[in-house]
Amino acid sequence: MMKSAYGASSNRFFAHWAAFAYRNAIWIILTAFLVAALCGVYTVRNLGVHTDTTDMLSEELPFRANDIRYMAEFPQHNNTILLLVDAPTPEQAYSTAKQLTETLQEDTDNIHDAYYLSSDPFLERNGLLFKTIPELSYITDQLSAAQPLIARIASDPTLYTLVTILTEAIEELRTGRKLELTSILTGVSTTIAARLAGEPRALSWQALFSGEKQENVYQELILVKPKLDYSQLFSAQQPIAAIRDAARQIGLTDNTPVTLRITGEAALAFDELNSAMLGAQDAGLLALAMVAVVLFFALKTAGAILAVLLSLILGIILTAAFAAFAVGHLNLISIAFAVLYIGLGVDYAIHFLLRHQELKGTDSSVSNALYAAGGDIGHALTVCAVTTAIGFYAFIPTAYQGVAELGIISGTGMLISLLVTLTIVPAMQRFFPIRRRQLPISHGIISSRLLDLPIRSRRFIYLTTLLALIIAVVALPQVKFDYNLLNLNDPAAESVQTFQELLADEKDTAWHSVVLADNQREAKQIVTRLEKLPEVDKIISIFELVPREQAEKLALIHEMALTLGPVVFMDASLGGGSHTITEQRAALERLKNSLDRFIFEQPDHQTAASVRALNTVLTELLGYLDRLNSEDGNNQSQFLDAMGQDVLGLLPEALERLQTAFEATPFTQLDLPESLSSHWYSNNGVYRIAVYPKDNIGNNDALRQFVRAVQQAAPQATGVPVISLEAGEAVVDAFIHAFSLALIGITLALLVLLRSVSNTLLVLAPLLLAALFTCAATVLLNIPFNFANIIALPLLLGIGIDCSIHMVHRCRNTPVFCENLLQTSTARAIYYSALTTMAGFGSLAFSPHQGTASMGLLLAVGVVLTLICVLIILPAILYPLNQHKV
Repeated sequence: MMKSAYGASSNRFFAHWAAFAYRNAIWIILTAFLVAALCGVYTVRNLGVHTDTTDMLSEELPFRANDIRYMAEFPQHNNTILLLVDAPTPEQAYSTAKQLTETLQEDTDNIHDAYYLSSDPFLERNGLLFKTIPELSYITDQLSAAQPLIARIASDPTLYTLVTILTEAIEELRTGRKLELTSILTGVSTTIAARLAGEPRALSWQALFSGEKQENVYQELILVKPKLDYSQLFSAQQPIAAIRDAARQIGLTDNTPVTLRITGEAALAFDELNSAMLGAQDAGLLALAMVAVVLFFALKTAGAILAVLLSLILGIILTAAFAAFAVGHLNLISIAFAVLYIGLGVDYAIHFLLRHQELKGTDSSVSNALYAAGGDIGHALTVCAVTTAIGFYAFIPTAYQGVAELGIISGTGMLISLLVTLTIVPAMQRFFPIRRRQLPISHGIISSRLLDLPIRSRRFIYLTTLLALIIAVVALPQVKFDYNLLNLNDPAAESVQTFQELLADEKDTAWHSVVLADNQREAKQIVTRLEKLPEVDKIISIFELVPREQAEKLALIHEMALTLGPVVFMDASLGGGSHTITEQRAALERLKNSLDRFIFEQPDHQTAASVRALNTVLTELLGYLDRLNSEDGNNQSQFLDAMGQDVLGLLPEALERLQTAFEATPFTQLDLPESLSSHWYSNNGVYRIAVYPKDNIGNNDALRQFVRAVQQAAPQATGVPVISLEAGEAVVDAFIHAFSLALIGITLALLVLLRSVSNTLLVLAPLLLAALFTCAATVLLNIPFNFANIIALPLLLGIGIDCSIHMVHRCRNTPVFCENLLQTSTARAIYYSALTTMAGFGSLAFSPHQGTASMGLLLAVGVVLTLICVLIILPAILYPLNQHKV
């Protein structure tokens, strides 16, 4: 079959191009270095990095418009950091959170604002009004019973006084008086036991007054609005470092019982980028070594490897300069252009050099072999570059701006790669000529018999392919997209673990939807509709900030204040104070004796369990004090002082907060301070309504169900759950749209460039099969698509096109009946190019960043399936068609 005049003329053009580059090698290489230097300087000065992920989707999308409006009305909730303070008592959690908030508010260089709800002066005064009437009644009863104890401790705040009062109370119980002592006895015994176990924790008097069992951990949340610098790769790095410094300033260290954890939108983005970068660095070192090994086996000479690497570096520099000129910045998606360029750009150089090596085996002249190789492979490389570029350019009209910018940069990068390969690689042969291949290809790594397998077993391959095709079609409807952004991050990162914990909190999950209303009437109507949804757990708006039954509650609060009365603590140490060790031991022994008598006399009393627990602990305590006394009397004194601090240290603070809460006054919505109302009512009169899910929406099905239910009641809903779902669907739609355009564009380009419908179909067949098999593999291997690994699809598209074109071109343009295609340099180039891609990016599967790891795994699976389609299925199809050639 004779080539067309078009094909012959294009072959001569590329042949002359390669020959020209070889003859003028020194000038071409010097010019390349100069251009690379100039482009490098231009790139450094003009190419920025934009890490704000919200700008990667078109603002015209409805959910983006809703989010933009929300951020405009309530900017304090955009790109925030959540600080989680963990403490063994509510008093410690509160005081630490308040102190940290005040420290952060002073750091105007790194923090816009820090807001801790519980420390708002308005809520400190009126906090009791948000409790129910039964809760207030219980607190009143507790304070009434505890008032004598509190008054005596205030006059002598020591362990001795507390133990003496407890002894008297037990004696009162023995006489038959009804006293509620279970809470105080349990609290004291638990506190002493913790000190004896070497894990001291303070007694929470706030929990005692509320009648609550003291939990192991109490948490407080601080909302921080950081000053982010998007000109830096890690925009939140400085604010997070400032938060850590502030924590150290107030004494939060690894050795303190109170801990600080950082999460929230900005912190999650920081940890995600950090894990992705660290994973890329580690994977890059591994990939570099593996690619070097693959290139050595493919090219055998250091000079040829150097030519590939130099052309690769030059192409990346030129593409980066184009990105700086055409776009001006990289985003977290378009930064992947380097990954795509390396994966595809190296292919062109390998194909050129291996074809040159094959032709050089029959012609001792380097220039003649280069001329023939340029003419033979140049046209195929051009078709590859043009069709791949069209595939990338198809992403430009999508609503996913991040991918659109990737399409512009990577599409042009493919054309740059073609120019560099056809110019630099031939020029480098002047100084680093590739070694002739001495042995037939079949004597290499893979035996000739194995290479003939696709030809000899065509019928088996046809049947297997048909079966695999049926399975893939059945699996295709089950392909999933993971909308949960947390699943992209490193699961070991503090921000991720903390946020997952907050998500699992049934009382107050960190993810909730937000609905805006233009007026009070609309807001109340929306609340009414949302309250009826079974998917909704609770709704918070400015209306919930005005508690009901204020008159009844204020009466109870007034009764509390009268019951407790003014309490002034004497200036004494909250420990042993002026009491000697002997006095304190005697008091402890008297209490134990009272407990022993009570247990003996009234073993079935309702307080008996807590009495027995305290009695057991006191036995251990007295024994421990005896051991300390035998070692050093000072140790005994220090231990008792510390134990007194554990038991009484938080009482003054708890009473101070309680007395502040006694100052509550009736109020309406108009009386709410701006510091509180601004989170729910904007300056423009817009109402903010927070809608909390009933289920954990970390699950994709629960997320979709919750978001769709809320949107049905309030179409303008926004917030992280809505954005995650809608952004995911926008990405999926964008890729479907882009791949449809790419397929149409590639088909038209192939028809124009190949001038053959049959050749076009042969090129597209393995590409479509590989795409179908890859999608099915995500179902069978449980690797759902996500915001990160979906970027692997353009690379697989490019690899599939290039491989198919090279195989079809080699077969259909051989002037006589061609040898087994798998025994040609074309198959070897495809094989080694795929190996470099797998080595380069398959190593990403070991990244701690789960999104990157899934991308590496998907790439590895996709490349293997592409190789199967191109090197096994396609030769089996081409062989009978090729038999008709003359």
